[in-house]
This record gives sequence, structure tokens and C-alpha cells, in this order.
Amino acid sequence: MKESCEKQKILDNFENTIASCTRCKLSSTRTKLVFGEGTACAKIMFIGEGPGKMEDLSGRPFVGRAGELLTRIIENGMKLKREEVYIANIVKCRPTVDMLMQKDRPPDKEEVERCNPYLKEQIKIIQPKIIITLGNPSTKFLLKTDTGITKLRGNWGNFQNIPVMPTYHPSFILRNGGEKSPLKRLVWEDIKKVLEKLNKP
Repeated sequence: MKESCEKQKILDNFENTIASCTRCKLSSTRTKLVFGEGTACAKIMFIGEGPGKMEDLSGRPFVGRAGELLTRIIENGMKLKREEVYIANIVKCRPTVDMLMQKDRPPDKEEVERCNPYLKEQIKIIQPKIIITLGNPSTKFLLKTDTGITKLRGNWGNFQNIPVMPTYHPSFILRNGGEKSPLKRLVWEDIKKVLEKLNKP
């Protein structure tokens, strides 16, 4: 259930405005545009790279296996309800290899360029206290860097005066050992830094 706040109306109106977007080629293959999910009053905003198969079908971000892992991080680790944060991607439609809707890929430069104003507007409306970037594309875009996530994770960055914590994407964890992966421990270290900053008086 969406938390009631003035910003929610603005965000909902913005979602309706871009629902039929055709700014890039991804619009020609999508099933559903995946705007984002959560409360506009969120103190924490997670930003990934792009929707996958399950997200494209449902219109919701992070609902596949990676989404299940992210939800456990939020609910079991951070002790928050998923609906208390906001979850979005740098692009709103599913990027796939050769546009065949079979194998996912990171969004390309043109797709990010065409779609990023939507993400910027979401951030402007929500004004989270902290942004957590998941993986390379969102981290590189928000922090304006070519440095990879392995070097950046766990180190605070900044986007328009909002603290940014880069960490690994849940799908990367799943591809590299899953729940038993040492990467999961590193993500938890990053999340603890977020909670410490959020709870500082």
C-alpha cells in the first residue's frame, strides 16, 4: 500500500505522463514500461540498470530472482518493508541482446541518454536521504565515472547533494555463488554503512 504524501500524487502523475514513451528503441519490444515501485516519501532509493523478463511482463521492478534477493536484503537485513523504500532502474524498458527479448544485457549509451531524464525527475520528486546504486550502469551514470563497481562499492559518492552508496547488483551475487557468495557479505557491509548514516542524529 502506498504511503500517503503530497509527493506521491506528483510521482503518480509523472508515471502516467511517460507511460507511452517512445524515446528509444526499447519501446518497440517492451511488454510493459517499468516505472518504479515504492513510496514517494522514501528515505532510501535503490537504482538498478534495467528490467528483466519478469519485470517486463509484470511492469514492476525487481520481481525475479534478483528481486527476491533484494527484497530479503531490505526486509531481513534493513528491517524495512519493501514498500517503505523506492526501487527504480536507470532505464524503464527491458534491454535485450539484438532486441530479441531472450537474453538480457546492460542498457547502451543511447538508451541511458534517452531515458535518464525520467530517473532524474523521480529522484527530484522523491528527494531520498540516500541512494543505493546496484551495479555498474546506475553507479557510473550517477557518479559520472568510468571506474567499475568493484573499486567503487562501499565508498560514498554524491549525486546532487544526495549521498550515494554503490554496491553489487543482486543478479551479480546470484551469478557468483548466490546466498553463500562472499559478495553477499560485502553488500551487507555496504548496507550497514547506509543504515548508520540514515540513523545519525
